[in-house]
Amino acid sequence: RQDVLVLTPWLAPVVWEGTFNREILNAQYMQKNLVTGVVTFAVKKYWFFIEGFMNSANKYFLAGHQVNFYLFTDSPEQISHLQMAPENQLFVIPIQSDSEWQDISMSRMDTISRYIHSQFQYEVDYLYSIDIDVQLFEHIGVEIIDTLVGTISSCQYTTQRDSKPYEPRTESQAAVPKGEGDFYYTASFYGGSVAEVYKVTTACFKGIMEDKEKGIEARWHDESHLNKYLLYHKPTRLLSPEYYWDEGL
Repeated sequence: RQDVLVLTPWLAPVVWEGTFNREILNAQYMQKNLVTGVVTFAVKKYWFFIEGFMNSANKYFLAGHQVNFYLFTDSPEQISHLQMAPENQLFVIPIQSDSEWQDISMSRMDTISRYIHSQFQYEVDYLYSIDIDVQLFEHIGVEIIDTLVGTISSCQYTTQRDSKPYEPRTESQAAVPKGEGDFYYTASFYGGSVAEVYKVTTACFKGIMEDKEKGIEARWHDESHLNKYLLYHKPTRLLSPEYYWDEGL
């Protein structure tokens, strides 16, 4: 494709539809006998999105490959019987909900980090965090698999560097110096190898807690900390805004 950026300055591919051959990638992936995990959170009123997310992800996310879905929720009783594909497994993990949505958002990094350490590292090879209020309408395949993967925000893809909504306050651990920043990444879809996702979530939660001790809350919460991390730890693969498109656009 000539109409979009397909390679970053640090030579990481930017994946758009039409830039890969899924049949070839599927054959290569099958030979490795890998398991991919998906983490999602349905807390408070967000239990409403569970059925739509799970049904679409079960159909379109790495179809034909083994996927473990880890659903963290404070409303396990709200989950109706979901029919999963034979190669997929759903694990429902009960959690307590925080009082404020910002706290829920920021505690996700800690939860993912702790469960990678205690469980996920023994069960999956790659791990992706996806928001529960997503619905998949097309196949998302093994073209997303790489060591460290970020998704370019659909809202920010066409804006100039200085207008991207990074955390501007230098006293915050999430601060991105003015004039720096490659892309603005959404925290609604990111992932990679289990080892790398552990590093991401551990570092981001550390930054969140250091900010909290100073009475600071980053502009876009965990997403601000993710963008700071990915500025200095470059993703090995970027997903285009096609992979997480804001229907409001």
